[in-house]
Amino acid sequence: MSEISMRPAKEKTRQFVFLLLQDFTLMPFSSALDALRIANRYDNTERYSWKIVSENGQSVTCSNGLTIMPDMALEELSRDDIVLVCGGMGIDRTSTKNVLNWLRREARRGVSIGGLCTGAYTMAKAGLLEGKKCTIHWENYDSFIEEFDTVDLSKAVYIVDGNRFTSAGGMSSLDLMLKLMANFDGETLANFVADQCLHTNIRTDRDSQRLSIPTRIGVRHPKLSTVIQMMQNNIEEPVSPSILAQDVGMSTRQLERLFSRYLSRSPKRYYMELRLQKARNLLMQTEMSVINVALACGFASPSHFSKCYRAQYDTTPYRERGSQASKPTV
Repeated sequence: MSEISMRPAKEKTRQFVFLLLQDFTLMPFSSALDALRIANRYDNTERYSWKIVSENGQSVTCSNGLTIMPDMALEELSRDDIVLVCGGMGIDRTSTKNVLNWLRREARRGVSIGGLCTGAYTMAKAGLLEGKKCTIHWENYDSFIEEFDTVDLSKAVYIVDGNRFTSAGGMSSLDLMLKLMANFDGETLANFVADQCLHTNIRTDRDSQRLSIPTRIGVRHPKLSTVIQMMQNNIEEPVSPSILAQDVGMSTRQLERLFSRYLSRSPKRYYMELRLQKARNLLMQTEMSVINVALACGFASPSHFSKCYRAQYDTTPYRERGSQASKPTV
């Protein structure tokens, strides 16, 4: 297996190639790119260089509307180059046949390849993550699991597995770059870059993407947090509130009062919202049928699923899927 490892800084400049897909997310790309710029300031050594690539060599627009002009199209790279696939919104449609074939070709030549934000989806679609561990933005976690069940998906902020590496999005790409720099040229350089970025809490591959449940809901009640975690772990086969209450050592009535006090809703209502949120993610991010989405989210009846979905989102699952299909693909 090819590994990314430390080497003397005197060797030739290490080049990163950023592949920008349409509607990519700016923050993961910009924080990774700027980390390279700052690293070159450490001792005025051009340790790193970079190129920007798009599928056809034309400008690429990111999800916030900013347009970037690349340096080149999908050309053959040096085997020492490191590709970073920058994904974002609509990653299923922007992972085109040309992009996938180019990634496969470069992978066969031994090029190291990573994905930022939803870039892991493109890598998996190209077959580059078979037998590998990876991560992706938490919002895309459920849909990724459904489509690529043979890939070892983590909820960590980043993962480095041999010459394949992924980060979940946002500032996690900076954490990934700091890890790679530490491997390339040592901890001192990585710490210098972190200090320059005012990034005082460097995360590792053992850190989770999301805030803890108590922090996220603004409540530090251990039994409430435990019940919510149990709900999240049992979406496909929901557990009744009475059993949840029993598992944390309280009555159903006590659990209802707890949810009412801290979350202003019943356990049943909160559980339903979790299931519908997952359903919406699957409808918008996968090609799963509406019936299969319903089953994956614990609805035995499609009609019941449609009724609950309409009550929550003011539209039906079928119309939600149709609105996604009608979006332009170029």
